[in-house]
Amino acid sequence: MGKEGSGLVPRVVDHEVRRRQITDAVRRVIVRGGLEAVTFQTVSAEAGVSVRLVQYYFGTKKDFLLATHRSVMQDAGARFMQRWSALGEDATPREAIRAILTELLPLDDRRREEAIVLGAFGWAAITGQGITAEETFAAPRALVAIVADQLRRARHLRAATDRSDPDLDAELITMAIGGLAQGMLQGYTTAHSAVELVEHLLDRVLGTHTV
Repeated sequence: MGKEGSGLVPRVVDHEVRRRQITDAVRRVIVRGGLEAVTFQTVSAEAGVSVRLVQYYFGTKKDFLLATHRSVMQDAGARFMQRWSALGEDATPREAIRAILTELLPLDDRRREEAIVLGAFGWAAITGQGITAEETFAAPRALVAIVADQLRRARHLRAATDRSDPDLDAELITMAIGGLAQGMLQGYTTAHSAVELVEHLLDRVLGTHTV
């Protein structure tokens, strides 16, 4: 009897699923012990796979760290798109920006995990732990560009005398939301207060009677 008939057909491995299994394990290790706790051994144990398998998919520690950072930003990006789709084409710039910003706040367990991981990468870049700031800038820059586009749209809908700078305002908003997320993790502010501060920030940038 052949392998197919004997039930011994080799299982097809979904490599993307396996990669995600490993990067999810990296996230959990970071949440519990910070970036310094991440090794091939701790990640393989957390993922329930061999060290050799982790090395097969990610040749170096830096490879799986950067892949983990990308996975966090991709998850956040997917949520942005879901929120935008739910808002519909008639969403105002303020509604669109609010949707983006609240997805970056640690308002539930998943977003809290992501905020901790991103904070760990930021600290690693500051302290020289093998990850440079430039290697993690692509996603924040994309976020700034999205917010700036919405601010330009808002300016177009307001009076022609509006002299605001969408690019600078987008940088300010993005930096502020990052600090607010870290403040929530440290217990400096509550979820309710954080959402209120987002609204206040949007009032300051867009005005209280915004489109």
